[in-house]
Amino acid sequence: MAEIGSTARFRLLGPVQLVVGDRTVPIGGPGVRGLLALLALNVNKVVGLDEIIDALWDHDPPATARTIVHGNVSHLRRVLRTVQGEDGARILTSPPGYLLKVDPMRIDVHHARALLGRAAHARPEAAATLLAEALALWRGPALSGVPDSLRAPELEDLRLAVHGARVDADLDLGRHAELIAELSPIVRANPLAERTAGQLMRALYYAGRRGDALELYRTVSRAIMDSLGVEPEAKLRWVHERILDDDLPPRAEAAGTRGAQPDPEPGPSQLPAAVPSLPGRQADLAWLDGLVGRGDGTVAVVSGTAGIGKSALVVWWAHRVADRFPDGVLFASLRGFDSRHAPLEPAELLTQFLLGLGVKTSQIPERVHERVALYRSLIARRRMLVLLDDARSADQVRPLLPPSSGSMTVVTSRSRLDGLAVSNAAKLRVLGTLAEPDAVQVIEELAGPAALNHELAKLCGYLPLALRIAGARLAAGPEWTAQDLVAELRDEHTRLAALQVEGADGGVRAAFDVSFRSLPAEVAEMLLQLGAVPGPAAGPYLMGAIARVPAAEARRRLRALAAHNLIAETERDVFASHDLVRVYLREQAETELPAERRAAILDRLVGFYLRTGDLARRRMLRIIDPFDFSGELDDVELPALSSFAEAAEWFSAEWPNVLATLNALNVEGRYEQAWRLAQVAHSYRLVSPLLDEWTRVVDCGLRAAESADNLAGQCWMLIARAAIALTFEVPHSGLADAERAVELAAKLGDSRLSISAGIHYGGLISLSGEHERAIERLRRALAEAERGEDIELLGQVLNDCAVAEKRAGRYVDAIAHQLEALAIDRELGDDCYAVVSLNRLAELNLRIGVFDDAERYAREAIELAVRCGFDLQEGVLRLTLGRVLRTRGEAEAAREEFATALRIYERTNPKLTGTVRVELTGPD
Repeated sequence: MAEIGSTARFRLLGPVQLVVGDRTVPIGGPGVRGLLALLALNVNKVVGLDEIIDALWDHDPPATARTIVHGNVSHLRRVLRTVQGEDGARILTSPPGYLLKVDPMRIDVHHARALLGRAAHARPEAAATLLAEALALWRGPALSGVPDSLRAPELEDLRLAVHGARVDADLDLGRHAELIAELSPIVRANPLAERTAGQLMRALYYAGRRGDALELYRTVSRAIMDSLGVEPEAKLRWVHERILDDDLPPRAEAAGTRGAQPDPEPGPSQLPAAVPSLPGRQADLAWLDGLVGRGDGTVAVVSGTAGIGKSALVVWWAHRVADRFPDGVLFASLRGFDSRHAPLEPAELLTQFLLGLGVKTSQIPERVHERVALYRSLIARRRMLVLLDDARSADQVRPLLPPSSGSMTVVTSRSRLDGLAVSNAAKLRVLGTLAEPDAVQVIEELAGPAALNHELAKLCGYLPLALRIAGARLAAGPEWTAQDLVAELRDEHTRLAALQVEGADGGVRAAFDVSFRSLPAEVAEMLLQLGAVPGPAAGPYLMGAIARVPAAEARRRLRALAAHNLIAETERDVFASHDLVRVYLREQAETELPAERRAAILDRLVGFYLRTGDLARRRMLRIIDPFDFSGELDDVELPALSSFAEAAEWFSAEWPNVLATLNALNVEGRYEQAWRLAQVAHSYRLVSPLLDEWTRVVDCGLRAAESADNLAGQCWMLIARAAIALTFEVPHSGLADAERAVELAAKLGDSRLSISAGIHYGGLISLSGEHERAIERLRRALAEAERGEDIELLGQVLNDCAVAEKRAGRYVDAIAHQLEALAIDRELGDDCYAVVSLNRLAELNLRIGVFDDAERYAREAIELAVRCGFDLQEGVLRLTLGRVLRTRGEAEAAREEFATALRIYERTNPKLTGTVRVELTGPD
């Protein structure tokens, strides 16, 4: 076993491995290795759960795919903790997926890329050494031992780039004989590898084998013509022509006097200056690298929200690969989102490019279609890179796309330009924000290291533009201004103002404003409405309710906003905005929407949550009668929520919004709406028993009901708080609430509230140890429920009677009441309470030594929980079954159940894992 604290390294360039010191650590089968590889390829980036599933199962996942991934993540976390402790590489949960947090240099892929980058600026001797080191990182075919569906063709492109650069360095050093021996079999196996063929021709020529070099060209040329129907690329033709003339200059002069190779056909080089460094964009650069040399006239679109660093990425990358386009680089800013100028028309852009290609002003045609024809004729047989920066639409781009299969076009835009994918098979990539270490590096490059830089990066939302502005402000001012800047950024009301550049419109707010003003009217209107929603995300049903349109139309508008990169569809039908965009939208809503409009939006938002939350509550609890929400959005389209799982998933997705809405209602003094929303939201405790959150929700609802002077609301909230005390077994915090609820119910004369309050009061008395008094109180509630013929309350009181009798040691009586409760659960079709009843029956039969019945009830409950997707309950049941099996002497089977329970708890509620670990490590 490796010592704790050892440095873990990740190998992907060959068999996927985790290495600590000089030891390879076993990590599991292909699925686990594939998951690790996917996270390592995207190091310090969030990889969505859906993306993981697609990669590992190729769009045909099993029904349990999510569970498998969650389990494999837990397994990898344990392995990493075991071999390196808590301070090493970590896998973090970061919605909508996971993130491997580690220094990229500990991953061989990223190490190889870094070596390639360093070699590009080194002298031949150093470059050859660096590149040989990079090549040595390959230990066989990349990503060996992972599922076949996981593909990363860019790794082979990276190997070829490293190998090609190393051969160039060796050519510069005069190692011709060695290169002939190395490259000859490669070219024989693949005569279409034009770069390698050109390198071999050079080595043959410099070694005095001019005839062999010419014969090699004839062989390669025939192969390319036969396979592709085209001539070799211009660079290879140029090498051939120079060898024919016996005038091929060296690739470079001797060390110390290296000169550039003369261009065969000098072409334009229009790139603007690049930023000095580009932290955190290794994966994006690798994606672009993988598109070079495909020979299919590749069009790549790099998009993202304003300030994400699209232009910086593309220009930096283009400088690095410019030599792979021997006929030149064309660059134009299309001004698609320029606040000071209108977007450039294709006619102006064509003129700019034609001038760059050497056409005289007097020879440029008047008509646009003639300019297009001339432009395409001039570059038809060339190998060029065309960069089109800041495009507004696909129509602005299409006339500028080169027809040559040897050329490549890279477009940047704030919009996704899906139309180019349809018409020109464009490859699309949306840039995300930077990982925290990279974001901090951006600030430090401008202002130097400082303790507050991590918080600054977080407050900037890891957005490159905001990071650069923050760094520039720190660099320009004295040290003490760092705290002032943090204070400005912490306050959402001053955050965007703090990220503004004085005397320029290059600040964050200005960048977002240009994007907003360019939207179609109906889409811009929905974005304003989204700004008035007090929460981090929204879906089509919610926005449909607010905009008074069908959910399908709201979905279309939301996806239009996502195509403009102002929001992102993080999961299906879940749309969220970047933190700084959200602040901008809130400001816009407050500025452009009158107060009555914002109030109406909040009214419809609350109505939607009341009606849909009540629907979800009834689906989870199998309750027939809804709460009385008459008049609350009777015209709204609600999601179907036809099952427990769908209802629970809806609550889970909307929960952050519900909490934000509750807070907004209390701030604005809408107390009646607030307590009613808390009443509905309380139902979610069935699938997400989180003490802090539930206490906050119910306390909020109780304060609102008291402020509204609504006794029924106060009674509901007191009962809800008593339920929390019962769930988390803290009787003293709930007894006073239950007693007060009993008094209020009697005062109101509401028999149903009275029975419910009595049930909770009796349960808490039992929990405090007064079992006989509790049983007497619960039997009184049982008689009242039987008189009222209220089957739902009857089921609840029977459950609580069984619990109180179990605590009192009356196991036979408890079993009798629990069986009656189970019969009611089944009559109501209440799967959730049926699972609870079956688990209690298993525990009770275990107590009295009836092991067969205990195992039968436990397995029946597990089958029901799995079928209904009750993950947390399944963990509880596996724990119960494990205890039954261990008592029967089946130690190995018991350990398997405990291990399964541990994996479930780690995924659903890590706070409960201690209980299971005790069972796993305890005596058989």
